[in-house]
Amino acid sequence: MAKINAKAKGARYERHIASRFREHGYNAFRGCQYQGGSDSPDVAGIPWIHPECKAVERLNIQEAFDQAKRDAGNKIPVVFHKRNNCEDLVTMRLDDWFELFREYDASMVLAERNEEDENIISRL
Repeated sequence: MAKINAKAKGARYERHIASRFREHGYNAFRGCQYQGGSDSPDVAGIPWIHPECKAVERLNIQEAFDQAKRDAGNKIPVVFHKRNNCEDLVTMRLDDWFELFREYDASMVLAERNEEDENIISRL
């Protein structure tokens, strides 16, 4: 009985993560976990990353991340995880995080420049 509940809890969490991606404009859905590998992530329809979803009280994060790396193919392995009554967390390699942050930072610099240009134009 406990194993069935754990599987159901895992499936609920995968659907939860998929719904969070949909809230942000991605066409995400729960994947087909029975296959394993990069073509069957826990949540599919997300570009660039391979998500591994874990909703457990005691998570061996290295083991979960190793699973994500094995299955990621050419995508960035990411582990989404949470404990009961706690917020969702994301674990990824530091170098991958810096790559994403660099892209975010560049977009913010462009947005600031565009705002400065608009201010200059409005003063003309």
